[in-house]
Amino acid sequence: MFADIRLWDIANRRTVCQFPGHQGAVRGLTASTDGSTLVSCGTDCTVRLWNVPVATIMDSDNSSDCSSEPRAVYMGENAFWAVDHQWNGDLFATAGAQVDIWNHNRSQPVNSFKWGTDSVISVRFNPGEPNLLVTSASDRSIILYDLRVSSPARKLIMRTKTNSISWNPMEPMNFTAANEDCNCYSYDARKLEEAKCVHKDHVSAVMDIDFSPTGREFVTGSYDRTVRIFQYNGGHSREIYHTKRMQRVFCVKFSCDASYVISGSDDTNLRLWKAKASEQLGVLLPREQKRHEYNEALKNRYKHLPEVKRIVRHRHLPKPIYKAGVLRRVMIEAERRKDQRRKAHSAPGSIVTEPMRKRRIIKEVD
Repeated sequence: MFADIRLWDIANRRTVCQFPGHQGAVRGLTASTDGSTLVSCGTDCTVRLWNVPVATIMDSDNSSDCSSEPRAVYMGENAFWAVDHQWNGDLFATAGAQVDIWNHNRSQPVNSFKWGTDSVISVRFNPGEPNLLVTSASDRSIILYDLRVSSPARKLIMRTKTNSISWNPMEPMNFTAANEDCNCYSYDARKLEEAKCVHKDHVSAVMDIDFSPTGREFVTGSYDRTVRIFQYNGGHSREIYHTKRMQRVFCVKFSCDASYVISGSDDTNLRLWKAKASEQLGVLLPREQKRHEYNEALKNRYKHLPEVKRIVRHRHLPKPIYKAGVLRRVMIEAERRKDQRRKAHSAPGSIVTEPMRKRRIIKEVD
């Protein structure tokens, strides 16, 4: 199976450039800070560096500068599952059987980290501290690494696997993890013994997550065939996107201006969504702008009223997802009643009820 990488012009909905070469599935893709270099990795045990044709982005009809040959090919010992580039620097990290740190000008890793994991499935560099990165592994662990020391810094083991992680760009000490138990968990990297917030609403495993450049929201893609947008400190989603033909969503991204969301699903399609579904695009006249601001002010002023709250929060859901959500709430409520009865019929103080923020964490290892 041969895989290729495509550079798209969103405005014209066409492929600008195509980068073939990987002999297997491409599992990770990232760009350098200046946008001139593309780094890809895959199951064929190779890491490839590509030159991004900036000229063809401005003029999609001229594809003469689009080179299909990689600038460099680095061979690894095992398959790679993810890659991420430093926000400010020349290093990039790959995830697989171990975490490897690479330099653009060297064909071998400059550093490697391993802490008893089966395989590392995601890796993200911190936007504020270039030497700090976080990974998630198939053994349900979340590990923090510091490139200035020779060993991993901290390790958190959860009850279920974390599929993806994203740092908050405006609060670089905080990150949010997309988990297999249908929830997302926000953590402070300095205090991992409990989550800062639990984000609910998905009814199946959350596969990918990405923060908005503003740091106020993040988008998630799930196995339940929906895309949701959450407030960074909100327990429930403010928006949900779905279509009849969209299948399981495996990757999501915010655009650099926080106006759009891009999703990739199992039906081999890319979809572009508005970050605010009701927002009017294009140039607004001053009277139109004032009218929109007035309507938003009205909703914020009366959002506590039950009638207004119901209209603002209502979203149409497909019947399978709605039924799965109802069933999930029934199961959670039954488990809560069972815990209450067990506590009521036990000796006082023998059973301590932990909050959800701590319950999903098994232990923390330094």
